[in-house]
Amino acid sequence: MTGVFSLLPEGRAGLLVAPPRTAGEGIDGYLAAGGYAPLVAPDRLLGRIAAAGLRGRGGAGFPAAVKLRTVRDSPGPRVVVANGEEGEPGSVKDRWLLRHRPHAVLDGLRLAAAVTGAERGFVYLSDAAAERAVRGALAESSPELRIDVVRTEHTYVAGEESAVVRCIDGGPALPTAKPPRPFESGVGGAPTLVANVETLARVALMHSRPDEADAVAASHLVTLSGGVGGAALAEVPAGTNVGFLATVCGHGRARAVLLGGMFGGLHGGGWYGLALDHDSLKAAGAALGCGALHFLHPNDCPVAVAVEAAAYLGAQSARQCGVCLSGTGAMTKALQAVACGEADLDLIAQLHRWSQQLPGRGACGLLDAAARVVATLLAHFPDVVDAHARSACPDCASTAPEDGRRFTVPVP
Repeated sequence: MTGVFSLLPEGRAGLLVAPPRTAGEGIDGYLAAGGYAPLVAPDRLLGRIAAAGLRGRGGAGFPAAVKLRTVRDSPGPRVVVANGEEGEPGSVKDRWLLRHRPHAVLDGLRLAAAVTGAERGFVYLSDAAAERAVRGALAESSPELRIDVVRTEHTYVAGEESAVVRCIDGGPALPTAKPPRPFESGVGGAPTLVANVETLARVALMHSRPDEADAVAASHLVTLSGGVGGAALAEVPAGTNVGFLATVCGHGRARAVLLGGMFGGLHGGGWYGLALDHDSLKAAGAALGCGALHFLHPNDCPVAVAVEAAAYLGAQSARQCGVCLSGTGAMTKALQAVACGEADLDLIAQLHRWSQQLPGRGACGLLDAAARVVATLLAHFPDVVDAHARSACPDCASTAPEDGRRFTVPVP
């Protein structure tokens, strides 16, 4: 199965089940579905979000209610930002929402502003088609909240929350050292909520369908792809079996999966039975991240995938943190040596050490993602790594491109 589909039970509220799917949803259709309903009690909506356990969909999975409450309780004027810049090349959900359901995102931004007391909002993106859709939706909805659209250049780190703030303030879309974090000092120095667009669309759906708030909060948009077969964007309930997802989208013969974009790592034996929710994946040493799953088929070499992922991340480094630049470079070089049959036991041991020592040392999550790719390759494919160390692998002979082409998915 390719394209866009929902695995939610029939009749359940979701972000992919509202028509139309092939063209941007207009204001009339969104209003007819209950959108832009008046918000009588912001605290009640905040309580609903907290009770349902909604987590951010940008990658970290941080509790949405905590971020909303923290900005609400901060002094002075406040700002809300809809972050639609998805850096992971294997993810399409945010661009799809902005292109096809812009009113859901704008409604969620409106509600976030009401909850936090913000007087100004921004939609931050890099996709030209998404920008046209958002501007069109703003023109026909005329929101009371002042909302500006800021377009940036697409990079892996441009969607990191401090990079978002920096770009909106007129600087480069590059991460900054923390503290302060945006909720403390963000756009123009004001406390700022930077929320992923799927998170905001789910807030809007929880507001219009309060009886389904728990189910809405527990559902996820996931991007499914692989070297063989098509790619798809799906909406699934939390806990959906990863193997089942592989089967329904034509990747049932896969040998492994790269989870969470590049943030969740490579997983081999046992991946088929993983449940798609934050807690289950964390217990398995993985992460849901942005919800992108790339399946490796029998002819796909895990070492080649790891080399390309590390090379791509190294090329996307902001080059502001020495440890990130040197760390990603060193891991990529070492992985390339493994791929070419030129690695000895000492170099593999060094890869182990780097994968444990480097996470948390950069200004953003890029270095963490590279380290997790290495750590999970070594943990889940030790025999494959050992075989590569003894002799060169034909599948890894060519130099991996740095543009992430293996992982790139077109927006359906």
